[in-house]
Amino acid sequence: MPFARPRLLYVTDLTYPARGRRYCDEDIHLTSRLREDFDLALCHPKDAAALMDAFEAVVVRNSGPVLACREAHEDFRARALARAMPVYNPLTGRADMAGKQYLLELTAAGHPVIPTVDRPEDLGRLPAADRYVVKPKLGADSLGLRGVTADELPGLADGTVLIQPYVDFAYEVSFYFVDHDFQYALYAPDPERRWELRPYEPAPEDLEFARRFIDWNGLEHGIQRVDACRAPGGELLLVELEDLNPYLSLDALDDTRRDAFVAALKSSLRRFLATGGPAAAR
Repeated sequence: MPFARPRLLYVTDLTYPARGRRYCDEDIHLTSRLREDFDLALCHPKDAAALMDAFEAVVVRNSGPVLACREAHEDFRARALARAMPVYNPLTGRADMAGKQYLLELTAAGHPVIPTVDRPEDLGRLPAADRYVVKPKLGADSLGLRGVTADELPGLADGTVLIQPYVDFAYEVSFYFVDHDFQYALYAPDPERRWELRPYEPAPEDLEFARRFIDWNGLEHGIQRVDACRAPGGELLLVELEDLNPYLSLDALDDTRRDAFVAALKSSLRRFLATGGPAAAR
């Protein structure tokens, strides 16, 4: 007898310790709402590969950095691709889903990002700065990030790290999209308190900035977060394009905006399932 409603395997780590945030609260809320339309079960990232065959699709959410269980994540990814299992977000993401290499690509292409290099011969392409930021290409949640001086750079640019000038930004702002549709924006007025977010009403040029990266990534379905900073000159610069498991900060929204996001997510998932949710890799 066929199932009346689509079955979703929702991948999350409810115990992941995020500084200043409780990922588990967000997933408890989201899954309670998704159950209104879908049959759903939660599992840890390490269990996803073994359990996914019993479901129509896998939804990867607040599972934390995949570095914590990289082997299990790669196994899940390989099996999902081999079975053409629909995974949301689709596994074709070009941004954080594939590591931080995209920051180098966007820099070289002239996009408005914090200038980023990884090789000694490219250090001259960075603007002069009092300090620089060095972070692992496979990093996440500021793991391994450190500040250095210009004199230290030649010995660090070995291809495994990203090097950027330190930007004394006014604030950070994030733009949240479902598929290609803008949902809301949040910002941290105090750079020292990055997780105290408030609603942000983007100007048309702000949305144009964010959309160029959504278009660049090319995902037809899924949740994406465009993180940017307001540079000293007033322009926005990309910090990160999160397309794997972006934290949504739903607790910073009022009920109306939170309900609108949930409705958009449900609609996106229904469209995704209707198209068969292609899992093919690039």
